[in-house]
Amino acid sequence: MSRVAAIDCGTNSIRLLIADVDTTDPAAPKLTDVVREMRVVRLGQGVDATGEFAPEALERTLAATADYAELIRRHDATSVRFVATSATRDARNRQVFIDGVRELLGVEPEVISGDEEAALSFAGASSVLPFRGTDPVLVVDLGGGSTEFVLGNADGVIAARSVDVGCVRMTERHLKADPPTADQVAAATADVDAAIDEAARTVPLERATGLIGVAGSVTTITAHALKLPEYSADAIHGTELGLDAVRAACTSLLDMPRENRAALPYMHPGRVDVIGAGGLVWRRIAERMAEATGGVITTAVTSEHDILDGIALSIS
Repeated sequence: MSRVAAIDCGTNSIRLLIADVDTTDPAAPKLTDVVREMRVVRLGQGVDATGEFAPEALERTLAATADYAELIRRHDATSVRFVATSATRDARNRQVFIDGVRELLGVEPEVISGDEEAALSFAGASSVLPFRGTDPVLVVDLGGGSTEFVLGNADGVIAARSVDVGCVRMTERHLKADPPTADQVAAATADVDAAIDEAARTVPLERATGLIGVAGSVTTITAHALKLPEYSADAIHGTELGLDAVRAACTSLLDMPRENRAALPYMHPGRVDVIGAGGLVWRRIAERMAEATGGVITTAVTSEHDILDGIALSIS
C-alpha cells in the first residue's frame, strides 16, 4: 500500500486527490480516497483571446497549489504528480506558472499533450466503471479549454483525440449575452461540430457502443437532470440518462439566465457562468454520437472518476 498525491490543473479548476493505492492485483490497482478537493481558479481566464495567463489567474492558482502542498505534507503522500492541461499548453508565459509550482511543491509540473490527457481520462473512468468486454465505448472528458474523445474497451485505448472546445473557451469566444442569443449559440455549435469532425478523423466514433461523460460540466448537467437537492457525487456517479434527458438538461442550462443558474442547489459558484457552454458542448456530442452510431447509442453514463484518478493510478 502506498500513498500518492495527484493534481490536475485545468482551464477552469485545480483538483487534488490524495489516495492510498492497493496494488495487490498489479493489473487492477485500487484507489482509496484520503482527500479529494476541487477549486475553481479559472487559470485559463482570457487565454483563448490573449495567449497568456492573466496575473490574477496565476495568483489564484498558485495560492491553491500552496494549500495543496500543505495538505500533501500533512497526509504524508510519498509520490506527487502535477499535471497541467489545455490552458497551460496554450499560454506563452507558462514558464512563470511552471516555476511557481515547482517552488511550492518540489516537483516538476508536467504540461501534458492532449493525447496523454485523453489516455489518463480513460484510465480513470475505466478503473471504476464496468466495460463490455471488447465492445468499444467512448469516454468524453469535457473540460474548460479542451475536450478529449477516447474510444476504448477492456483491453485499453483504441484511439483518442483532444480538441480545443470547452466550457470556458466557448463562453469567452461566443456566449457573451445572458442568456446567449440564437446567433451566439449557432456560432458556438458550429465550433463544436468542427471539433467533433476533427476528432472523428482519428477516433472511429461509429464503433462506439456506449457513451461515458466525465468532468465537472457533465456531472453538473447530470445533477440538473436528476434535480438533486444538493451536489452529491454518490448520486451522480454511474447515472445512466437517456439522450432525450441529456439534451433537455443541457438546453435548460444553456437557456437559463445566470441568476437562475446561480440559485440551483447543486451549482458550484465557479461553474455558474460557463455551465451553459458546457451544456451546449455535451448536447451536441450526444446528438452527434446518436447519429454516428445509427441510433445504437441511446443513453449516456456519467462518471465522477476521470483524469485525476488516472494521474493517481499512473504513479502507483
